Amino acid sequence: MTAVAILGASGGIGTALCKLLAQRPDISVIHATYHESSQATAAQGASDGEASAGVRIVWSRVNATDERAVCAWVESLGTVDWLINCVGMLHNSSHGPEKSIRVFDPEHFQRSMSVNCLPTLLLGKYARNALKASQQPVFATISARVGSIEDNHLGGWYSYRASKAALNMSLKCLAIEWFRLSPKIRVAALHPGTTDSRLSKPFQQHVPKAQLFSSDKTASLLIEQIEQLHDRASGQFIAYDGEVIPW
Repeated sequence: MTAVAILGASGGIGTALCKLLAQRPDISVIHATYHESSQATAAQGASDGEASAGVRIVWSRVNATDERAVCAWVESLGTVDWLINCVGMLHNSSHGPEKSIRVFDPEHFQRSMSVNCLPTLLLGKYARNALKASQQPVFATISARVGSIEDNHLGGWYSYRASKAALNMSLKCLAIEWFRLSPKIRVAALHPGTTDSRLSKPFQQHVPKAQLFSSDKTASLLIEQIEQLHDRASGQFIAYDGEVIPW
């Protein structure tokens, strides 16, 4: 039986992961977090309504950028097999991705770094004990292809690209350190493709219909990749279709 913990389970991909995993007979428990109460109601309804009889879903309100909150949540988990971080931010009501350096805003940059990179570092600081007793432990964070320096051919989106590149570097460092300390743990950055969600809605007009996935489709593809991580080396940047993305 597999115990799963999902940080950011009230977002589009997090909710879908929670819902799909809750239907599986091989999942024993899902520890799921939310940040805003308004988002949590819909997420809980979706996952709880789909849960099979044997799956227990434990919801917790956690600020993913608060070290004490993340520490307390991780310490409450006991042993987990999969720890998945779905927390992320592309834009907010006052700032979108920068098309030019002329519109760069330091506050937006700092917020992007805080939301997109910091939670993974906080999880990494406290989560090894929760994972190391598992037979096939996984530590995965949702990243984005635009965080790849080598794959950047268009420029722009300074804050988002930089924060995802920082996230990727953090995961690579963590994979190297944990390979020495707990070599069973597989660390991965996962690119979900473009998901039809509130986050991507303003940027969908140039995405081919076949490449715009529902949240359930994205979650299903990511679960497939997570299940194959123990056939790979730790510390890779992996797309929803299994492609290894250059850092």
